[in-house]
Amino acid sequence: MFYLIPGLGADERVFRNLQPLLHGPTQVLQWLLPEPEELLPHYAARMAEAIPAGQPCLLVGVSFGGVVALEICRIRPLARAILISSVPDASCLPPLLRLIRGSGAYRLFPPQWLKLFPRAGQWYFGVRNGEEYQLFHQILQDMEPRYTRWAIHRLLHWDSTSAGRSIQILGTHDRVFPPGPTPVDYLIPGGGHFMVVSHAPQIAEILNQLAAELPLARHSEQREESR
Repeated sequence: MFYLIPGLGADERVFRNLQPLLHGPTQVLQWLLPEPEELLPHYAARMAEAIPAGQPCLLVGVSFGGVVALEICRIRPLARAILISSVPDASCLPPLLRLIRGSGAYRLFPPQWLKLFPRAGQWYFGVRNGEEYQLFHQILQDMEPRYTRWAIHRLLHWDSTSAGRSIQILGTHDRVFPPGPTPVDYLIPGGGHFMVVSHAPQIAEILNQLAAELPLARHSEQREESR
């Protein structure tokens, strides 16, 4: 079973190229509106309500969705976190985001400003022209400001202590979370931050391989065949 968590401000549309290529049932976990001053572990617990406690699964998170996936895995031990265009712990935040966090600049600019400069966002997220840009622009326009402001704050102040093991899939051209000195499990040549759309076949191949190797899933299949 694949549970898919989109990136910050995005929705199920980012998986439109990936989802049909996955071998097995899939479900996109929709973002919830955060409660006032809600902490990330509490928010992740609410998201986890959609996942049966005893179900082995791959929890595939894109960007901030990867952070939430790791938090969900704290309370769903049979879930395995797969990070696409994301980071395995807070120490991997790049210098730009650390600067934004330290300066508090993110508090001064409302998320709605992102909608005014879509071409700058296109460059930063590595979005190609044509259908990719149209999709990116639509998602940008549909962003919910309350959620986006909350998510940015939680990402920048994430306490990843004891977050657990994950599998990281990163693009070589990702400007948001560029590859650093920390080893990456799977590096996609030419992939940007929007590679869940642009490089869906390569990512699907990796995910299908990981799903086939999931021990608990294999044991479950064996039990079904023996009946």
